[in-house]
Amino acid sequence: MEAGKAATGQLDNRTILTCPIAEPSNCCHCMWIIVDGYNLIRQWPELAMLDRADLQSGREALLRELRSYRRAKRHKITVIFDGREQGGFSEGVESAAGIGVRYSKRGETADAVISRLVAQGGGDAVVVSSDREVAEAARRRGAAWISAAEFVNRVEAAWLDSVKGDEDEEMRPAKAGKGVARRLPKAERRRERRLRGL
Repeated sequence: MEAGKAATGQLDNRTILTCPIAEPSNCCHCMWIIVDGYNLIRQWPELAMLDRADLQSGREALLRELRSYRRAKRHKITVIFDGREQGGFSEGVESAAGIGVRYSKRGETADAVISRLVAQGGGDAVVVSSDREVAEAARRRGAAWISAAEFVNRVEAAWLDSVKGDEDEEMRPAKAGKGVARRLPKAERRRERRLRGL
């Protein structure tokens, strides 16, 4: 498959957009996570320190963390980095150990690339960004979104689960109820259902 071209696959008699980097046969069982790269780096305290010293170190550390997360969860992940200041005249696309990496072209923001990918993936995508405009664009296109800080918590929880092993659900103590819970709005319930797999 030519790099940068999105492929489609079949799942439950519906066409889905698969990761622009990975082969369809490897990815059609998992969700597609689109990451606003620098936004996530700067919201992750350990990576933010590396990023302040050297952008390349921050990017490499993020990709290492996402590779570990991908091994644990098997989701397809595409990370978008802003290349508008020093980027090329066309969008850069590469793969790093199964993770799609894109750099926006000169004069284009990473936000624009994310919006374009979300339009292609629609409701099958989950966008990771604390940028309100990116989150709103994802919501308008039917994609789920999660803040960078919340995603960091989920990545770290997945790492802890892989280190100590998954506990049986039955072994965990039941939470005591505090009365009738307020029901979330329909759109928020739908978002929560989609994010449950992260």
